[in-house]
Amino acid sequence: MIRFPDDWTTEHFFEQLGAFEAPHPRFGHFVEGLASSAVLPDEPAQRRFVEMANRHLNPAGARLSQHGEADGYPQFQLVEHGRGTERRPRNLIFATLGKPDIRFTSALDNDIEVAERDDKVLVYEHPVGKEGLLWKHLLSWWQETRKIPDQEQAARALYSRMEASLPPNSPGQKNLFWHYHHANRDRLNDVPALLPEIWLHWDPKTLRERGAHAMQNLRMDFLMLLPGNRRVVLEVDGMQHFTRSGGTEPDSAKYAATMAGDRDLKFGGYEVFRFGHDEIRDRDRAQPLLASFFATLLDRPPAGPSRVPLSAQG
Repeated sequence: MIRFPDDWTTEHFFEQLGAFEAPHPRFGHFVEGLASSAVLPDEPAQRRFVEMANRHLNPAGARLSQHGEADGYPQFQLVEHGRGTERRPRNLIFATLGKPDIRFTSALDNDIEVAERDDKVLVYEHPVGKEGLLWKHLLSWWQETRKIPDQEQAARALYSRMEASLPPNSPGQKNLFWHYHHANRDRLNDVPALLPEIWLHWDPKTLRERGAHAMQNLRMDFLMLLPGNRRVVLEVDGMQHFTRSGGTEPDSAKYAATMAGDRDLKFGGYEVFRFGHDEIRDRDRAQPLLASFFATLLDRPPAGPSRVPLSAQG
């Protein structure tokens, strides 16, 4: 457009970029490129451009947000308003079989250590990049930490370890976990990892000990880290979320606490999706619902049926 202004009109140029469908990936790459050090090898110039661009992007529900540095220059990413967070995850504690034993190794630097590992809890410590956390990233970490050179063997071991953390009395959670991995069998490396039994908050005291100041939703059923710093929480709600006395009596206070916890998560930049356990407790009947949900969430066509089960328990 700068060198050959007569070739395309501005409107035609922006149509080709997908600017009118912002944040279309092509338009996103274009705007991110304009803010990059490859085009503007001067940090003040980068930030002036981002400030100018955001004045026009904000009314359209998008903005350029810094997501890291490269060679001493800031890197910017186009994100939608109300989706994602500018902070990168530091401690992914998941697939837990109980409450983790956490301690500060440096209170001044806010460095933590999970004292019990391997058999009780998994801790992913690699940085999460712009793509989010994909299965291939998680598998690479598993192979590195467990020293398993064979990728297929490592994939089966990782799947089995995560599946073992799912509550035995929640077939809905097991069905959701099973469906996601089997439906994406042929493209698993390129889809976000589905982290089960993930700790979003942590308190050394129990909810009863903490009382009125207790944090809600400490451990969630599943978490996915998507591109654009999106944090997606998936919950499968059984009767325990809104009843007491073994499911025989309704409990509005428990339901209200769950909803309050959801609001806090959403204000913190999380997207929260809840399934009723009865919706997905039957594996065959759950397939169309889960296929449609994940296709919409990941913005891709539903995957076909898997030919080979990932787990021998399938």
